[in-house]
Amino acid sequence: MPGYLTVAGVAAVVTFLLTFVMRRVAPRIGAIAMPGPRSIHTKPTPSLGGAAMFVGFLVAMAVASRLGQFHEIFADDTEPLGLLLAGAVMFVVGAIDDLREVSPPAKIAGQVLSGSILSLLGVTMLYFRVPFASYEYVVLSPDLAPLVTVLTVVIMANAINLIDGLDGLAAGIVLIAGAAMFLYADRLFKAGLLEGSNMGPLVAAITVGICVGFLPHNFNPARIFMGDAGAMFLGLLLATTTITVGGRTADPFSGQTYFYFAPLAIPLVILGVPMFDTAFSFLRRVVRRQSFAQADHEHLHHRLMRMGHGPRRAVVILWLWTALLSAVVLLPTFTNRGNSLVPLAVVALGLLLYIYFHPGVRSARAAPAEPDTTDGSGEVVELEPRRAARRGH
Repeated sequence: MPGYLTVAGVAAVVTFLLTFVMRRVAPRIGAIAMPGPRSIHTKPTPSLGGAAMFVGFLVAMAVASRLGQFHEIFADDTEPLGLLLAGAVMFVVGAIDDLREVSPPAKIAGQVLSGSILSLLGVTMLYFRVPFASYEYVVLSPDLAPLVTVLTVVIMANAINLIDGLDGLAAGIVLIAGAAMFLYADRLFKAGLLEGSNMGPLVAAITVGICVGFLPHNFNPARIFMGDAGAMFLGLLLATTTITVGGRTADPFSGQTYFYFAPLAIPLVILGVPMFDTAFSFLRRVVRRQSFAQADHEHLHHRLMRMGHGPRRAVVILWLWTALLSAVVLLPTFTNRGNSLVPLAVVALGLLLYIYFHPGVRSARAAPAEPDTTDGSGEVVELEPRRAARRGH
């Protein structure tokens, strides 16, 4: 535990200090979000805060490699190198999109490249559990494992990018999810179900540190935005933790009931808010036959604001939903009780979330839609006015 606290602290301090630097550098290189009709912020705001996050990650990994506690992770193992290279690709793709507009297909191609590098260097999902099936788990074949790994990276990167529509929302949710993932991985390790060479807990700790360092600059009113570079990079880190923890545990844990398939289910439930938002965004566009590049005002944070919640309160509410989902699925790992009730609790919470945020709820009293803060590709639209200005509008 001391090593994890040290590495998380390094990530937090480096990210916090470098974000001050990026707040000065970003406007000079054109990474600034201008206020516009579809943005919530009212004054020019620096972007590309993801650069501070990425450097914080690099420094934290360098420190971890020198600590004896993590010797097994870095000893003759290509996985840390794979994460570094994949992270660099994801960051560069996002940074280019923050500075110059990148088409959605090109952005997806960059995410696929990042996930492919991760898989090629050994960070792959080995097991996939099927809830309530007659068999315990599916051992992914060498042909199928890379595909599942890449899909996990692409989905997670876009999920975090999609919810980055209010100040502090994405950073706070990732912080809570990363902490919950670390606690779960720690319980697996203590139960002897996770090897010491598994880098999942280390990546989760660094992710928490990065968000702790960045959040003071990003909470409403934000002094800087993380941009696509930061959101997609955080998605990659969470995907890596999901793959190395959930996809590497073949043994049942905590009571043989809920945790029969929990190693993969828990990461998805912990990330319930962004995954829920992403899934319904996809289904919404399919049902309405809309282009996936077309923006709408039906994301969770939009509905909260139409209900009269301000930006800060909307963000805190979604933070609390993430924390509540995390607590529900983590409780049996600490108490060894309540396993059979966890699926029911998760379904109940999901149903309550759907009912509360359904488009028809309070429609008669709904105020005019708040400005959209994301474009159809899932990126923060605060960047859109800057692009328009660059084109001379």
